[in-house]
Amino acid sequence: MPSIDETDKRIISEYLKDARISYREVAKRLHLAVGTILTRTKKLENDGIIKSYSVILDHDKLGYDTIAISEITVSKGKLTEVEHAIAKLSPTCAVYDVTGENDVIVVSKFKSREEMSNFTKKLLSMTNVERTNSRLVLNTIKEDFRLSP
Repeated sequence: MPSIDETDKRIISEYLKDARISYREVAKRLHLAVGTILTRTKKLENDGIIKSYSVILDHDKLGYDTIAISEITVSKGKLTEVEHAIAKLSPTCAVYDVTGENDVIVVSKFKSREEMSNFTKKLLSMTNVERTNSRLVLNTIKEDFRLSP
């Protein structure tokens, strides 16, 4: 596993605040040379620590105000197959392997209850999905996957 030092953590922190920030601006904020920022950023990318740079959307403003958390039980030996099939479905935001009574947790977002209903029916019709249990999110208190190293 690649290791990172305090300087790398500070660089990552700047990208987490603003993925569009220039090398020059990062260098200025951290009081480092632009070349240092460029070299370290490329290494973080090559090591797979920085996977990509992205935009964070306000899903509510785009009409995705229905969030479901679905617990899924899968036939023995078919977990990976089912997880990959679910991950390809458009309303799916996250798929997690979990311990406990269920095998998979899926987080998905919808523009309507009808879309959620159709998604749930699609899950239930999938080969090797034995059971689902879905919960509707009432309020999102925090949703931010930009964890600092």
